Amino acid sequence: MKDLFRPFNARFRRLVRLPQPDFFEGAEESWEVHPAQTLQYRPSLALPGQVERIRASVFAPLPDTIEALTREGLTHEGPTRAWRFQGVDLIDGVLYHKGGEHHLRQKRRPLSLARRPRLELSATLYESWTTNRWFGSWLMDACVTYDLAATFGQPVTTMPTARSGSHQARYEELAGMSPRVLEGDAHFSDLTLFDDLANNGGKAARAVALREKLLAGRSPRAVPGVFLLRGHAGDQRLLVNERELAESLARERGFLIMDPLEATVDELIEACGAARAIVGVEGSHLVHGITVAPEGAAVLPIQPPERVAATLKQQSDRLGQRFGLIVAEGSDSEFYLDRDELFATLDLFD
Repeated sequence: MKDLFRPFNARFRRLVRLPQPDFFEGAEESWEVHPAQTLQYRPSLALPGQVERIRASVFAPLPDTIEALTREGLTHEGPTRAWRFQGVDLIDGVLYHKGGEHHLRQKRRPLSLARRPRLELSATLYESWTTNRWFGSWLMDACVTYDLAATFGQPVTTMPTARSGSHQARYEELAGMSPRVLEGDAHFSDLTLFDDLANNGGKAARAVALREKLLAGRSPRAVPGVFLLRGHAGDQRLLVNERELAESLARERGFLIMDPLEATVDELIEACGAARAIVGVEGSHLVHGITVAPEGAAVLPIQPPERVAATLKQQSDRLGQRFGLIVAEGSDSEFYLDRDELFATLDLFD
């Protein structure tokens, strides 16, 4: 009877402050898909004074973000792990099992006495809260974890069906992804989940394999670089002189200027697949370029001083690219970058 109202039971535990069981401790079994490793990544290239401009970070505490962006020498990367569960309910984007819960996205329905879902299946999940929230995380992480999911069972996702002609749909087609899309609730008689955050060699190999799939049958033209415009898309992060910087690079360095909102996936791949540099405001749109840019390419996200992130450094590390740290001046929502600083930072890669 207790399993008939799992969302209610989880809510009741929080209200009366009962201990919340750890979801993953309820797994039937757990194993390493790829072991931990000690690897050496090249440090970010930066002009003097860039770290001193950083005032706040996202996705990780500020000291951890700075360490990830500036570290030199050997780096410990944890293992890739898998967990297998039996008898898991998926209700409104939340997984429930043995009193524990694991959120895949924000709930869309008010709390109700949801009984065990009628749909029953065995499957593997390759998504997370982060990959369901940000497109860049979906492309750089979920699309890489998909290969694990396909190895261990039938991949499923709670993401809505990709709109025909959308970037997501085209990437799935090129990468050979064909997950079952769960439009509603489901009961998993058997479910496998993954912890695929560690930047180990296994994840790097799958990221390289994704790049090869996207570039298959293409011969992109080598270009000095691509400036990927952010504009006013997504969460507000406005580089007030973005267009000026992009046009300067196009005029003086031969860069291409691309607006991902106006370009198709195929156009982005052709533009970035042999580019020697990927430049633009830090954000999901840069993942279009980093995912297919060649080994050794320069990756230069322009970071807002109050919203610095190291996630793109991790992606460029596993693809063998070089990363540049450049921090603009201003706030997290509106900022400015000096043209000469941008050009001088790019010169560090020569």
